[in-house]
Amino acid sequence: MDWLQALIMGLVQGLTEYLPVSSSGHLAILGNFFDLPSEESVLTFTVVLHVATVLSTIVILWREIIWLFKDLFQWKWNEGTKYVVNILVSMIPVGIVGLTIKDTIEAAFNGLLVVGICLLCTAALLAFAYYAKPRQRDHISPMHAFIIGIAQAIACLPGLSRSGSTIATGLLLGNKKENLAQFSFLMVIPPILGMALLDVKDIAEMGFDTAMAGIPMSSLIIGFLSAFIVGCLACKWMINIVKKGKLIWFAAYCTVIGIAAIVFNFLPVAA
Repeated sequence: MDWLQALIMGLVQGLTEYLPVSSSGHLAILGNFFDLPSEESVLTFTVVLHVATVLSTIVILWREIIWLFKDLFQWKWNEGTKYVVNILVSMIPVGIVGLTIKDTIEAAFNGLLVVGICLLCTAALLAFAYYAKPRQRDHISPMHAFIIGIAQAIACLPGLSRSGSTIATGLLLGNKKENLAQFSFLMVIPPILGMALLDVKDIAEMGFDTAMAGIPMSSLIIGFLSAFIVGCLACKWMINIVKKGKLIWFAAYCTVIGIAAIVFNFLPVAA
């Protein structure tokens, strides 16, 4: 993997992690055009990109994170404690899937056809959430947090946007759009860090030389920085987009990219 490929993949990861268009789907599409190294080294690069986007979330939402910790360590039931409980509840479905069948699902459901179909599902979900007008609730309840967590767990399928699924599900449940983007981005921090730790364990077991085969250190650094910088911009941008309720444009985009992925899947591969 050269520096240009690392830059492009970092930019795509940083942008699509927050926009409701599926980062995994876009990276899968890019993988069909790039001459990527071994599966082990791709895992290393993916972990680096995910850590970069988590750090960008922490940077953009640092005030909210500090507020949560301050309220939590007051050791009493308050707004911050309720919020943390909702985050923990939302983690249950993705934790179960991640520790049991995530690898099986990813192995069984891969390829451009699956990515295209899942992108179309993302488009349909975003469009439905845009046109539905349920009564808006002031606070996200634990039950709604759990249902949003189920949406996040299902979004392990490539092409099914995590942020799109969680935000759209929250809107359909009647939660205020002003609260959903922030909750969607905060709830993903613990699961991504947890999965990254499990991946780091696998990387350590395979050995440094195997994990880094085909990826120069410079490419890792470029990928990390591009994903982090663009992630900061995209996170802030997406929060404003959700507040303005303009998700329908992403539904149109996912429809176009989804159809293109399906068509490309059936095109003959050049020898």
